[in-house]
Amino acid sequence: MITPQAGPVQPTTENTPQILMCPPNHYGIEYEINPWMCRQRPCDHTAAVTQWRALRQLLEAAGAKIFCMPPVLGMPDLIFTANAALIYQDLAVIARFRYPQRQVEVPQDEHWLATHGFRTCHLPPGMFFEGAGDALFCGDTLFAGYRIRSDIRSHLNLGTLLGCRVIPLELVQPHFYHLDTCFCPLEPGLAIYYPPAFDEYGQRALAESIAELIPVDSDEAQNFACNAVVLGRTVITNSGCPNLHDQLRRHGFEPRETPLGEFVKAGGSAKCLTLRLDGEDAAAWRRAGGRGKKGHVVVSGGSSAASPHPTVLTFRYRKRNHVGQDSNLVYNEESLTPFVP
Repeated sequence: MITPQAGPVQPTTENTPQILMCPPNHYGIEYEINPWMCRQRPCDHTAAVTQWRALRQLLEAAGAKIFCMPPVLGMPDLIFTANAALIYQDLAVIARFRYPQRQVEVPQDEHWLATHGFRTCHLPPGMFFEGAGDALFCGDTLFAGYRIRSDIRSHLNLGTLLGCRVIPLELVQPHFYHLDTCFCPLEPGLAIYYPPAFDEYGQRALAESIAELIPVDSDEAQNFACNAVVLGRTVITNSGCPNLHDQLRRHGFEPRETPLGEFVKAGGSAKCLTLRLDGEDAAAWRRAGGRGKKGHVVVSGGSSAASPHPTVLTFRYRKRNHVGQDSNLVYNEESLTPFVP
């Protein structure tokens, strides 16, 4: 049994990474909501606890301060804290999960964040959004995955809420159901990605928007190579990603590996098990000052404040007219500007 750590998250201008985790006291494969999950292939709970502890120790050795959310019986996926919210400065945009099995986590996530110094807000009803699992900053642009878990209407609202450019990326392989399973920003202008997880337009948009992309091969993508935690020049992954680690060293990073196979059984790895509370290293807003800098947002239960920046939902290439399977947005083939019919 692992005892959660208490204490408020302190706004800081220091470089100490602050990470939220949840002990795997009640972790197990209790349902099937992604292709990795199979109740006939249960986790080894003792091994899972050992692997979680080893990941935490590796994060702490890299300089991170770890906060722990209390585990809750009947919520086995609460350990995947990356999905709890998108963190932007002192604001937490709370997830709205697609599957009922995970919707029960929302009150736990929001309560922890609200009682540890964050303002919280929700996107409008009727749209799915799965937190930092599907929304990652690289520089000043928010890259957002859609189709399998989050829907594209949530991206339009995120752009309005945060006043930033959002580039939606359609995910096309069920095994890579969240953006953080196939894409990992390392620093502004540099990211890891698994090209086949994206449609043609997504691949081209990434190539156009990010100066350098490090591709991951299929075998290592299946080992969740892209589901990495970046702490300065240290990059932590699941074991079994030697080719990626070689590439990271050539780019001046220090890769570290730790076995996380018990969590891969549920469709997660290092990044899924963590939520960066002070902003990811690749996010321009963190480099500009981090937590404590107020954003222009609409806060749940409060009044609306107009964003100082126009919402930009960018499709860089011609995309066919369609009504998205998970949304009511239509894309005009000529302007690529989303509009609601």
